[in-house]
Amino acid sequence: MAGRAWVGGLALFFVAACSSLPEAPLEPEPIAVPAGSAGYRIAAGDDLQIFVWQDRDLSLKVRVRPDGRISMPLLADVEAAGKTPAELGRELERRLAEFVQRPLVTVIVADFQGPLDQQIRVVGEAVKPQSLPWRPGMTVLDAIIAVGGLTAFADGNRTVLVRRTGEGPRRYRVRVADLLRDGDIAANVGLAPGDVLVVPEAIF
Repeated sequence: MAGRAWVGGLALFFVAACSSLPEAPLEPEPIAVPAGSAGYRIAAGDDLQIFVWQDRDLSLKVRVRPDGRISMPLLADVEAAGKTPAELGRELERRLAEFVQRPLVTVIVADFQGPLDQQIRVVGEAVKPQSLPWRPGMTVLDAIIAVGGLTAFADGNRTVLVRRTGEGPRRYRVRVADLLRDGDIAANVGLAPGDVLVVPEAIF
């Protein structure tokens, strides 16, 4: 009983704190190196399209395993995580040269999970709380749709957006309920890589 009271008190404190937060800016600060650019580094969970020039048998789509490695015909356990697509392509060329004459390899990130600082995380009273790969132009509405919406117990208008900045993390209030219920476009703020959306439970 005491534990439940403590949790309830903590929830009330959280809701009160949310009400004093500024609303999130409609657009995040410009992002220097967005995911998918030439500087993107491969991460576990990414889907890679590997093209080996004039060799259909070696050209394939492969997912980076949780250990950061990939396997393909002739090659096993190639370290992929942490490399750019170009760097991985050169590594595959070097390894394949033992079996293929002058291989030319192109690696394309077909679908990316990305490292944590390139993800959007939605936690709390979402139907399916999860991490999502960030993409340019992504908004709060995109994220909420991807997690299946909010639960019946959510207090959407007290959703908190936690964003990393050069001065440390900043917290903003996001009016998700107004966005979903009334179509208030002003509440559909843009998301930046690494953002976390915290959807609290309503206090009845």
